[in-house]
Amino acid sequence: MAAKNKKMNRILVIKIKLPTAEAITSLSMMMKSATPFYSAFGDAKVRLLRNVDSPADVIQIVEYEAEPGFELNRQKFASDPMARNILQGWRMLFPGGVEMDVYEDVTESA
Repeated sequence: MAAKNKKMNRILVIKIKLPTAEAITSLSMMMKSATPFYSAFGDAKVRLLRNVDSPADVIQIVEYEAEPGFELNRQKFASDPMARNILQGWRMLFPGGVEMDVYEDVTESA
């Protein structure tokens, strides 16, 4: 029964193609405005990585723990108005592209 309520570790990877390398400033501001969104993940760890060989390519990594019910309703959560507004804002600011994927760490099980 305890395993049923065990939180699952997840890693959200957001790949962003900036219009210019200088647009990193806009992205940093967007990250700060998204703080309420990330707080929904509890104790989320957020990192922003820039490709040193291609400075317009950025990856944002959000590591969080998900309740089993949240994981099952991820699609429902994606339709949340706050989540949609943030993603729409990212896409408007970064027309070069925004991709989002959710991963699980399988290092220990490999």
